[in-house]
Parts: sequence; C-alpha cells; structure tokens
Amino acid sequence: MVRYQRSHQWKKGEKHIDEDEESQTFLMEFANSGYYKRSSPKLLYLLFISLLSCSFILAPHLFSSSTTFSLLYSTLIEDEGLAGDMNINAPLCSSISDGAICCDRSSIRSDICIMKGDVRTQSTSFSIFVYGSEDRSSSKSLFSGIVEENEELQHERIKPYTRKWETSVMNTIDELHLIAKKDSTLGPYQQQCDVQHDVPAVFFSTGGYTGNVYHEFNDGIVPLYITSQHFDKKVVFVIQDYHNWWVMKYGDILSQLSDYPPIDFSGDKRTHCFPEAIVGLRIHDELSVDSSLMERNKDIVDFRDVLDRAYWPRIRGLIQDEEREAQEKLSVSPTFESSLEIKKEVQEDQLLKKPKLLIISRNGSRAITNENLLVKMAEKIGFEVEVLRPDRTTELAKIYRALNASDVMIGVHGAAMTHFLFMKPHSVFIQVIPLGTEWAAEEYYGEPAKKLGLKYIGYQILARESSLYGKYDRDDPVLRDPQSVNKKGWEYTKKIYLDGQTVRLDLGRFRKRLVRAYDYMLSRMNQRPHLQYSQ
Repeated sequence: MVRYQRSHQWKKGEKHIDEDEESQTFLMEFANSGYYKRSSPKLLYLLFISLLSCSFILAPHLFSSSTTFSLLYSTLIEDEGLAGDMNINAPLCSSISDGAICCDRSSIRSDICIMKGDVRTQSTSFSIFVYGSEDRSSSKSLFSGIVEENEELQHERIKPYTRKWETSVMNTIDELHLIAKKDSTLGPYQQQCDVQHDVPAVFFSTGGYTGNVYHEFNDGIVPLYITSQHFDKKVVFVIQDYHNWWVMKYGDILSQLSDYPPIDFSGDKRTHCFPEAIVGLRIHDELSVDSSLMERNKDIVDFRDVLDRAYWPRIRGLIQDEEREAQEKLSVSPTFESSLEIKKEVQEDQLLKKPKLLIISRNGSRAITNENLLVKMAEKIGFEVEVLRPDRTTELAKIYRALNASDVMIGVHGAAMTHFLFMKPHSVFIQVIPLGTEWAAEEYYGEPAKKLGLKYIGYQILARESSLYGKYDRDDPVLRDPQSVNKKGWEYTKKIYLDGQTVRLDLGRFRKRLVRAYDYMLSRMNQRPHLQYSQ
C-alpha cells in the first residue's frame, strides 16, 4: 500500500508544478497588460524616447520581409552551432569530466550515478573506484574499509534499485560505495585489472521484489532499456543480487540490449575495469517509457519492438518443432491432390478467420469462478478462444507467442496483467477490476496499456460479482466504501481485496464489453484484410 500512497504524492507534486507554471504565465501576462498605464508621465516620456531611438536602429529589420517576431526568434538561435549542441532533454550528469562521479538524486523513484575515467570494481568491499589526475574538491570518506593511500576526492553511496521511496524493500538492497581517487598510478593497495573492458558498464540490482513479473518488468527490464538503449548494445551489465534464474528467464531480452554476457558483481571476485559506468537505473513511470526523456525519442512501442526481436527466434523454433512433429505423425507423405486440398482449407480458414480472444486464467484469489461460461459466451459471440494459465515456470516466449497472436486479452487485475506488453498495438485489453483495486488497476495497467496503443476497457465489478458479497453485510465498508478500507494500510488491502476475493462475472453485463471488443477487431480486420495474424 506504500506504493499507492506515494504515487498519489507524485501526482500532487506534478499538479503543484503545473500551478507554478500557470502563476508565472499569469505574472508575465500581467506585466504586459494595461497595468503600466498608471505609471508616471515622466516614465512614459522616457520610454517613448527610448523606443524612438531604437526604431532608427531596427528600421531595416522591422520593414524587411521578416516580421518582428521572427527577428526576436532569430536571436534565440543565432548561434546555430550552440543550438545544435544543446539538448533540452539531457538529464543531469549528461556531461562529466574524467576521474569524476556525478550523482542525480532528484528523482523520488531512483538515484543514478555516472563515473567516467579509469573505473575499477572491488566486489569484496562493494566498491567501485574511478581514478583521475585532475584535482577536485575533496569529500572525505567515512568508509573505514578503504585504505588512505591516494587521497579520496569524492565518496558516494547508492543502492541501485528503482524503489527508492520504499524503505522496507530498499533495506534489503546492498549499498555500493563509489569512490574517486587522485591518480591512477598503481599504489601498493590498488588492484590490477583482471578484465579490461572497452565499453561502458551499467550496474543494477535484481533484488527487492524480483520474483513478481510486474516488478521484474517495471522495476528492472523497462528501466534497463531506458538506461542502456542509447549504447546500441555496446555495454556490459553488472548485476548486484545476481540470480541465475533471472538471467535465464530474461536472457533473450538482455541479448537485445547488450552484446556481452552479464557479470555477477558479488560472485565474480575479479577486478573489472571500464572506461565509464552508470550505477542505478532511470525509471519514468509505471511500465512506461517517456519519449521526451529519451534519446531519439524512443517510447514504449520501441521497447515492445525489442521484445519482438528477443522472442521471435525462439517462436520460429517452436513452430518448426510443431510442424516436424505433425509431419512425423503422417504415415505417408501427402499426395499432390491432398496438398492442394490442405492449401484450399488454409485459404478458407483465412477468409473465415475469427478474432482471437485470450483469457489469462487465475487459480485461487481473484479467479473468475464462472470462466467456463465466459468461454462459451465468447465463442457464441464469434471469438476463437484460448485460455492461458501461466506460472513462474512458463517460458516467456510461449506467453509472448500466444498474446502476440491474439486480438483481445481478458484478465483479472494482478501481476500477470504485465503481459499486456506482449500484445500488438491496436489490440484490445479488457481488465476485470475487483473491489478495492480500482486505482491500482488503472495506474499500473490501464494507463500504461493506452500508452502502448492498446484499446483498453476496464470492467469494474459490482459488489454482487465479488465473493466478498457473501462474507460481509451489504452496508459494510468492505463492500460499500473500499477506499476507506484501503486507507487503513496495505495489509488490509492485501488480505481482503487481493488475497480474499474471487469474481463471478455478471455475464449479461460483461457481454457488452465483449461485443464492443469483437466489433472493434472485426472492423479492423475488414479494413486491413491483408494482415496475417501470426500464430
């Protein structure tokens, strides 16, 4: 529940900034208004003389083909070279000298530090050193584990995980020490480079909430893309709280972001040396990429393209395996006539192709208890229906294949809704929203899905569609005012609304959403009949 409350604070902060901007605009307009008509005649006379003098100087410009506005604008970009070099979207620490550390701690979500020069790891002390020859203002270290040979110029501490505001989980993340030293001349205590890299490194943690697919993407994979994509794969990932299963699970994505194998920071005791390092990950919003903050204006659709490149080689392999197995089941090779018949059937199937609906099924809490009836209703409407029951061991490429081939996805609010990222833009995402989860459902999945270009439909259940309806009195706040219950704390939300309810859909009410989705997809398929929906 901490993350819910914190996000509300962010929204308030953003609104405050907007109000400040509006106030500044108001003051500027006020300054240009008739207020100054009340100024003294003497002041007006002086202003008139000044303007008259300026008119003689500016006359050639004022009466040329260019307008006064264009003349004013041209002064802003007069130095074309300077304007070309300026990047208004450049983040803090975008420029840093050799042997220095620059940390951007302005975000409420994460800290990020940049080190440039002779960067060396020392995993035994959770330290990363950078050496340089220039003398900078000293910041004496309190870290007693570092010898005092070569004077420390700067010492920063950072936990490279993207939930900076959430103290409980950040307490589980090991702190890294970033230390700038004077000279790279080898002293008796300075470690030699065991592995010399000629590309930068990105250090980050896969600890915290790793193990939950929402957090794995929101706190890790998407921020990793945001932070590293501008390196064009010429970057090494150094992972704190390294997990072999995580690297195996997301190896296909990592290979699209880096040409190099990841390094286990704590497990690899060798000294790795880099010309530059980024420690920590940048994060924009829930499962989102803000193009205005990205080089080349990359956005969440570009991130999905990375997923496409990551998983399609494996998907093609799965398809080939299935075709080979089907061929082996045939006792004899098909004749020419049977081949023509098969081809004809395939063409007819394409002409009669139905929109494909995929239901992400849950067991236990927040399960749809009348799912079988939902499937039958969807089929009667005209959908081809598939029910997917993923678990932690389900290969992501198989989930990606199923969703990439689907036109509509239905699921109940929960971490598995993160898989909307696997759907093609312009597909339909229907999220069933149980009692007490309204705000989280919209914030974590509804709004991000719209940014991906999906047609999002939120289905807020009524109290009678929840299993809680049979457990509590109808006037109980649990049913009547879930927001008041959520205010009591995260433990109440989790126990009552996340772990304590299932859903029995009002199929008559829900059918309207399905029909809307069916009509939408059918119209798209009719408009673009040449599109083939990959299986």
